[in-house]
Amino acid sequence: MFEASEDQPARGLSTRCVHAGEHLDAQGAIHAALYNHSTFGFRSTADLLDVVEGRKEGNLYTRYGLNPTIRSLEEKLADLEYGERAYAFASGMAAEAATFLAHVESGDHVVCIGDVYGGTYELLAVNLPRLGIETSFLLADEIDSLPSVLTDRTRIVFFETPTNPTLDVIDVGAVARMARTMGAITVVDNTFATPVNQNPLALGADLVIHSATKYLGGHSDLTGGAVVGRKDLLEPIWMWRKNLGQMIAPEVAFLLGRSIRTLVVRVRAQNATAGKVAEFLAGHPRVVRVNYPGLGGGSNLARGQMRGFGGMLSFVLEGDAEETARVVDRLQIFSIAASLGGVESLVTQPITTTHHGMSPEERHRRGIVDGMVRLSCGLEDADDLVADLKQALEQA
Repeated sequence: MFEASEDQPARGLSTRCVHAGEHLDAQGAIHAALYNHSTFGFRSTADLLDVVEGRKEGNLYTRYGLNPTIRSLEEKLADLEYGERAYAFASGMAAEAATFLAHVESGDHVVCIGDVYGGTYELLAVNLPRLGIETSFLLADEIDSLPSVLTDRTRIVFFETPTNPTLDVIDVGAVARMARTMGAITVVDNTFATPVNQNPLALGADLVIHSATKYLGGHSDLTGGAVVGRKDLLEPIWMWRKNLGQMIAPEVAFLLGRSIRTLVVRVRAQNATAGKVAEFLAGHPRVVRVNYPGLGGGSNLARGQMRGFGGMLSFVLEGDAEETARVVDRLQIFSIAASLGGVESLVTQPITTTHHGMSPEERHRRGIVDGMVRLSCGLEDADDLVADLKQALEQA
């Protein structure tokens, strides 16, 4: 990790994306090489035991994460989020599941604030209750109710910001302060914002989670996840990752490290494009509402905790699911697909993909209506994306 000193000033984010975690290997490779090995040898039993018992850092067995390609990626991830350590996973959901299993047990309590990915909601509402773990769900505008929901059994307060798919911005610092009064840790999913736009640990959160499949990967060609934070909070997570076999593959870690080197230029371009698309949609007569943190210059909260407003937005049409689908089906540049954060622009109706498994009643309570469309803006020219949306809205 790069650290500031008298003779070594703090480096900028773009520099850290390129260089953090990168070390010349024996062959002089200028970035971390792909070590596609399941196991690593030692010159002596003493050397092996030094690594096994934690006296020295080293490589041992890839399922444990003790692989040079994976360790390089994790050093980079920790640096970008200002964490002491990071662990990489096979997916964002694997990272979430291991985090909950490590810090919550039967009889404990979780609070989830705001809208979250449908798989996360299912984990909290369906899977964890089978283990005796209860979750209370608050809407994004119900943060003032958090103190009355917290109990001495609450172990984690979890949320995304901006939220999926309504793009609400949640005050990280305020939630973290309230959670801390009851001894709970604050876990923030930073997938939508990325370290380019927001650093939850610097705002008061205890752990940060990413679906690296999205912006960190950025090319729709890998699946991965990560957890970043303090060493003492990550240590119990390591055991669950190891024993559940949730480790990221070295090939994927190699691709992810490659992608992060261009993270800043990609995300800043996507920020600008999404802003232009949001402004166009906000002025279109067929659009009832646009959800984008930066619309109109952004709220005081969004400007205060974010450096950019992201490449994601959603909007609502005055119409039912079929009428909305006709607009979506008319789009030519946007591809109809789940996921987000890639160089290509994607479109989806949350009721058909990310939140299809949520009951209609719960979707309605959260404002995830049949007329909602979610956009992930890629690296195409903004004018072309606006023209594509214009023709689809006018012809459908």
